[in-house]
Amino acid sequence: MKLKTRSSQSYLFFFIVTLISCRSEQRVDVSHIGLEVSIERFDKALDSLQPDNIIQKNREWLRHYGFFYVDYMKHMLEAGSPGDSVQLAAVLKEVIATDDYKALKSSVYATFPDLAVQEAGLTDAFRHLKYYFPDIDVPRFIAFFSGFAVQTPIGQDYIGIGLDMFLGADAGFYPALRESIPHYISRRFTPENIVPRVVEGFIREELYPQDELDVSLLQHMIYHGKVLHIMDRVMPDMADSLKIGYTSQQWEWANRFERDIWAWFLQEKLLYEADYNRIQKYLGEAPFTPELGERNESAPKLGVFIGWNIVNKYMDRHPETTLQQLLTIADAQTVLDGSRYRGK
Repeated sequence: MKLKTRSSQSYLFFFIVTLISCRSEQRVDVSHIGLEVSIERFDKALDSLQPDNIIQKNREWLRHYGFFYVDYMKHMLEAGSPGDSVQLAAVLKEVIATDDYKALKSSVYATFPDLAVQEAGLTDAFRHLKYYFPDIDVPRFIAFFSGFAVQTPIGQDYIGIGLDMFLGADAGFYPALRESIPHYISRRFTPENIVPRVVEGFIREELYPQDELDVSLLQHMIYHGKVLHIMDRVMPDMADSLKIGYTSQQWEWANRFERDIWAWFLQEKLLYEADYNRIQKYLGEAPFTPELGERNESAPKLGVFIGWNIVNKYMDRHPETTLQQLLTIADAQTVLDGSRYRGK
């Protein structure tokens, strides 16, 4: 399938406008909300570990970090249970003596001497979340590194931030991980991705989890569209491409061919298709979308992109609808019909 192009002049103007747009009409004042995010640096606490104080530190950290510490040792670092301090000490002695550990620690500290920028971004985002959803419980934020095991885990009362998964797209560690973490994913392992990935994870897992997976493509599209619309509202200054995880070229391509993408979904009768093997290519992470574009230049996650635009259009046409009310609309068809979306 070949997609027709628009004139470069008209598109350039369109792209500049969409890239800098922040939906200013949806801005709200959150300065009165008494919330300040502080990210606890467990990665730096770990630096105090010595072969002769591991058992003592294990007791201290279990008491201070609670659920996070148990999850970290058992499931992220896979060092063992804090309840078995002797076994844990034996494993940790080996870990902290390795050159790989020392190199990773050095890189994390050099990249993140402090987390002031991330704390400011999360403070603003979670103030907005509190504004729209006053009843949410704001978790603890705990930074760590675990040898590239996990990026933003969410557990009981905490969100973790795996700093080794945000060292920068050109970090020397990532090429060696290509078999398990391909470049189209690791290119987003940058410091500026911390805030959007933490916020997205909180929305998807705590605020609005997707309970039904065996549903139509349209239902998936609207779910993802709602998540991204909330991200719009709680991070009004963030670039749209960063929210969805596109490169600038992918963002350009998706906007340029939006009408054609929508026409493709209709032509192939994909909206009401519930076979996940057929529709996952339009929802999941990938370097591009098969079947669309030339030379593998298409953007991935086009169902997510279109769903986002449908939800945005619905909310533009129904300004009286609150975010809480939006999340109660279970029928995706209601959102599509109410948006009057026709590819733009």
